[in-house]
Amino acid sequence: MIVCHCKVVNDATITRAVEEGAVTLAEVCRTTGAGTDCGGCVFTVKALVCEHDVSRARTMDDLRALSIDEETIRAAS
Repeated sequence: MIVCHCKVVNDATITRAVEEGAVTLAEVCRTTGAGTDCGGCVFTVKALVCEHDVSRARTMDDLRALSIDEETIRAAS
């Protein structure tokens, strides 16, 4: 799915950037170009980064360390 229409960046590109070491929203945006024009996709990019972090977390403490709200933590359990 296209995440950033301005730069034509899809979700696979965002995921690849995270898998290759981009850990912050700024790093992902800098690496992919997403979110660097109108900014309309920034929340979607951030959600993809958080989703990837949740999938890598192994314990509840890992999830809390990501500063993810409790409802998201419960849903991931």
